[in-house]
Amino acid sequence: MFVAGIDIGSRGSKAVIMEDNNILSYSICDTGPESVKTAQMTIAEALKGTGLSLDDLGYVVATGYGRVLVPFANTNISEISCHARGAHWYFPSVRTILDMGGQDCKAINCDDRGRVTNFIMNDKCAGGTGRFLEMIADVLQVPLEEIGPLSLESTHDIPFSTVCAVFAKSEALALLKTGAAKSDILAGLHDAIAVRCHNLLKRVSIEKDFTITGGISKNPGMVDKIRRRVGMEPVLAPDPQIIGALGAALFARERAEAREAQIAG
Repeated sequence: MFVAGIDIGSRGSKAVIMEDNNILSYSICDTGPESVKTAQMTIAEALKGTGLSLDDLGYVVATGYGRVLVPFANTNISEISCHARGAHWYFPSVRTILDMGGQDCKAINCDDRGRVTNFIMNDKCAGGTGRFLEMIADVLQVPLEEIGPLSLESTHDIPFSTVCAVFAKSEALALLKTGAAKSDILAGLHDAIAVRCHNLLKRVSIEKDFTITGGISKNPGMVDKIRRRVGMEPVLAPDPQIIGALGAALFARERAEAREAQIAG
């Protein structure tokens, strides 16, 4: 049986195709201005090279900000539930999840079946999100994929009083003009975000095992700062950005099996 999960996030869209309980393929694409077109592009990328078409998928579950706009989905499920289910598939021992997305962060607790037991989201401020780091990378004129490794080269973290997007941008620009090293600025910003994430996690409960999902979890500087603040080594999936789409695919398989059992019965 072939099923798929698709996660239309604020900055990136992901699709995972599964055959039985195995990941067959996946894709990651930028989220465009039109969710319908983004969904079609993302699933098409995931289908490439599989020999499958959309019609071969027995069930599709959508998640993420644009989940209600995916025209080929059979149903949609919240990204919080999908991240918990996807993390559990990789790491059955995980009980705490920090999902660091494009426009928000979520702290999630789950049980031994990957079901959500508690969660909390950050406020509306962009600080600590993918969009915030994109803005800082632009200000410092450093490619986004290089800010994490560069922050690890710091010899002196520069403390930031805030991760408010507006004030942090102004503070970073002022520091740059004084000759501060970009690595030190980035290390300070990463640490400020880690403090914010740690405070968010403390509002649920930080239990072993702990994982980080979402695009920011591919930033080694960010992962290092969070590890230090939380005092726990996170377990990371091979590609933590697809965890939400993976969880959606697992729900799709569950729904497809239930439908088949109902028909057979």
